Formats: sequence, structure tokens, C-alpha cells
Amino acid sequence: MNLTKASSLSWLLSAPFLFAACSSNNSSEKQEEAAEIKFLSTPLISHMYTADPSAHVFDGKIYIYPSHDVQSEVEEDDSGAHFNMRDYHVFSMDKINSTPVDHGRALDVDDVPWAKRQLWAPDAAHKDGKYYLYFPAKDYDNIFRLGVAVSDSPTGPFIPQPEPMKGSFSIDPAVFQEGSDYYIYWGGIWGGQLQKWRTGEYLSTGDSPYDDEPADDEPAISPMVAKLSSNMLEFGESPRPILIQDKDGNPITAGDHERRFFEAAWVHKYNDTYYFSYSTGNTHKIAYATGDSPYGPFTYQGVILNPVQGWTNHHSIVEIEGKWYIFYHDTELSGQTYLRNIKMTELTHKADGSIETINPILE
Repeated sequence: MNLTKASSLSWLLSAPFLFAACSSNNSSEKQEEAAEIKFLSTPLISHMYTADPSAHVFDGKIYIYPSHDVQSEVEEDDSGAHFNMRDYHVFSMDKINSTPVDHGRALDVDDVPWAKRQLWAPDAAHKDGKYYLYFPAKDYDNIFRLGVAVSDSPTGPFIPQPEPMKGSFSIDPAVFQEGSDYYIYWGGIWGGQLQKWRTGEYLSTGDSPYDDEPADDEPAISPMVAKLSSNMLEFGESPRPILIQDKDGNPITAGDHERRFFEAAWVHKYNDTYYFSYSTGNTHKIAYATGDSPYGPFTYQGVILNPVQGWTNHHSIVEIEGKWYIFYHDTELSGQTYLRNIKMTELTHKADGSIETINPILE
């Protein structure tokens, strides 16, 4: 997750009503507009701000691993520095309609020896009685790395490894399990720094997070995937890029902001097909592509979730008691881009395997 180019003129012109509640300095006309918005779903958690929900079913119970938004004194910038989250809480639900239970702080940035700040979107996995929390954070050189912390309980507390995962970079880890194999997906451009690793080494040609992007007609920057090691603490193989292509087999290009990968990778499997879903970033959609392998290539299919109120969008998709659900976030409670709340709604796979598009804001 990251906020970048939030003041983009194109976004303001294309969806002004979504920004109506995003700043205390907005006009009263926009505030009235925001008050009239009708949302598809209600916030799951209201006593604190939460975002980027990764949902899982472990031993028959629903667990949600979100990031924890807080008020920040850090000045807003295009790198997302004001998303200055410092800890994680884990929430559980006995049933899909249960009130989530807050199990308290599961991990704090002060517990992580290598991490300086910004505990962004996490994910979790379970293997052989142990629970693993995967998370991004900036190290003391202000470079995002991926970390892993371990617990005997799905709710923590989680004990972090003393160093980040070897060879890791960027943000938004997501773990997909298939049998005894676990695959980790990650990456986020702009504030997530993925574009700065295009050569295999950290590259920065300037202070702007947009400086190292490919040209619009070149293939878009790829998210990454690797199978995890048997101990779940490292990559078990060399990471590889994921190809997202159109239906003619051509790579989605960097200039195709309606379809190119931005951040928030997630994988689920339905009827022997792998679904790779992700945020398009500055076009504010959750899109998806399908493939025959957890490594891809994945062919773009369409949009799962249309834009929410707020700039960012980040999701997870999980099967619960035979039905599928998408967990996501918006800014209904605060109206502030960096103070979000998580939500969920049912997701429908059609008979042909396509996913029905969801409108989180009702007309």
C-alpha cells in the first residue's frame, strides 16, 4: 500500500466525488457530497483505523491481518511517508457475520532490529503448528525490505527474525499455499520502490518515486514471486518476475494504467485456475488475471472491485464455508486518505470462471 500522486489532476477530474471527504480543508459542498455517499458494506472495525486486510481461515476460524493506520506528524509526500504505521493487531471472527475480536498488538516496529519505520501491508501463513507473519518495513537506509516473524498462535505475539529475508525488497507480501508448497508474492511501484530494482540492484536516479519507471510503451514493471524455503523464513529459490499479459499474449504496458500492476498482489485458486489480483494504483481498481500456474503468466480478465472512497485500495480473497469473500478498505470513518477502515463483501465467480465486478459505492 502507498499513496502516490494523490493530487494528480487526472484523478481529481475523473472521480471528484471520491475525494469529497479526504481532507478537513475541503469545501463544505464536497463534505455534503461525502455525507450522501451510500456504501455497499459497513466497516468491520471502528475502534481503530485498519487497512490492507489479509484474511485467512486457520483451523476453522477467520483471522484478519491488517495494517494499523495512525495519525502521523510526518509530512505527506509522494513516497507515502505519512503512512507511518508502527504495529500490527490481529483480529478473529468465529463466523462471517461475527464481530471481529481484537487480540491486541502482535508486533511492533521497535521489536524488529533491522526496521526503522513504516510497517505496511502484511500477510500470514500456517505450517506445522507455527504461524508466520510476513511484513514490509523500511530499513535504516530507508529501503523497503520484507521481514518474517513467528508465533505459536495465529494471534501472536510474533517474534521477528533479526534480519530481513535475504534478497528481499519492496512491499506487500502475500502467501499462497498449495499442498506442501508455499509461494510468496510481493511488490509495489512508486512509493513501494519496486521500480528502483529494475536492474537487480537498488537504483535511484532522483528523489521522485517516479524517476525509474519504464517508458509508457514498454512492458509494465512486474510483481515478483518465489517459493518459500521449507522453514518458511527465506526464499527457497531465486525470485522471478510475473508476466501479466493481454488476451493476445502481449505484456501489459507501463502506460496502461487501467490494467498494469501497481501493488497489492493476491492469489487464490478456483476450479483449477489461478487468479492473480492486484491494485491498479492511480486508477483505483482491483483487477485480476488468470493462469495455469502459480508462477503465471497471467492473462488480464477484468475488474473485481471498482474504486473505493479514498486513494488506496488493497484486498484479499478467501473462501469461507463454501462462499467467497473479498476483504478491502476505504475511508468511510475518517475521510482521510491515510486513516482507513476494513470491510468485506461476498465475491461471485460466474459459470464461465469470470468474477462479477463489485461496486463498493452505491449509486
